[in-house]
Amino acid sequence: METNEKINIGCASPIWIVVFLAFFIAKIFGYIDWSWWWVFSPIWIPAVLSAIIFIILIGLKLWALWK
Repeated sequence: METNEKINIGCASPIWIVVFLAFFIAKIFGYIDWSWWWVFSPIWIPAVLSAIIFIILIGLKLWALWK
């Protein structure tokens, strides 16, 4: 029996999109007076964290190969 399970983790997960849209709409309509950096933070924070984890994993793999 074969199972097709998908795990949705990362920048495109629906929770980040919903939070971004909420921040964006609140900013446009003047409910929040945040910088645009913080409005877009639900997009860039997971992207930066994913990149950092990826770089660390690649570094560990290269270190293990050279060791």
